[in-house]
Amino acid sequence: MNYVCTLNSFKISAENVRKLRFLVYGPVGAGKSSIINTIKSIFEGHQYINCLTASDLIGGSFTTKYEKYNIGNVPFTFYDVMGLENGQSEGVHTNDIINALKGQILKDYRFKPLDPIDEANRYYIPNPTLNDQIHCLVSVIPADKISMMDDEVMNKMKEIRAAASKLGEFTLISLMYNIKVNIDLLLENIISQLGVTMNCIFPVKNYSEETKANEKLNCLMLEALTQIVHSANDFVKKNSNQLKKE
Repeated sequence: MNYVCTLNSFKISAENVRKLRFLVYGPVGAGKSSIINTIKSIFEGHQYINCLTASDLIGGSFTTKYEKYNIGNVPFTFYDVMGLENGQSEGVHTNDIINALKGQILKDYRFKPLDPIDEANRYYIPNPTLNDQIHCLVSVIPADKISMMDDEVMNKMKEIRAAASKLGEFTLISLMYNIKVNIDLLLENIISQLGVTMNCIFPVKNYSEETKANEKLNCLMLEALTQIVHSANDFVKKNSNQLKKE
């Protein structure tokens, strides 16, 4: 299956939605920004490294603002957020991610762990439309670090996923892995901790050491992306039809 051709020609099933919007979130250093890099590399035909990914080097989340990334000429866009951390004084506040899901945050909003956005903030959108909302939530979990993840971080992820579910948004789990990790041994742990089903989990690998295109890596990422696109499209189609009835 030629995923790239299929996605390049994809048509959104809602006239009032210009682009499908996906939000990636997860613990600091999970590989959120690297996923965006990899997808841009696939669609733009060259290694994309402008979305900096230095969490492992600086010991915290490199993403501090609500970042928007368009992908080639396809009708969808990714949003990146500050990573989740243990405690209340570090990492993105869960309320900020939930407000982003609702479409109430403008891009370039700067995250403050102890001070989530409110109605007085100039980046706050008081009456978001379907076009402003996030249409699919993408949870990124590092397979080689899952056993070391704090319970508090896992609970924050569950809170955010529950909010997305309440809004009717699909949550897809991108399980980042390397060749040293046995994926089968980790799936049961993720399923039990986050309460997801097996068909919501997609093992993927980012470009890191590779300098040339890797078809196996591309296929894994494109399979996950195709599910994200179709799930988001189902969401906007359903909500667009409901708006027409009102």
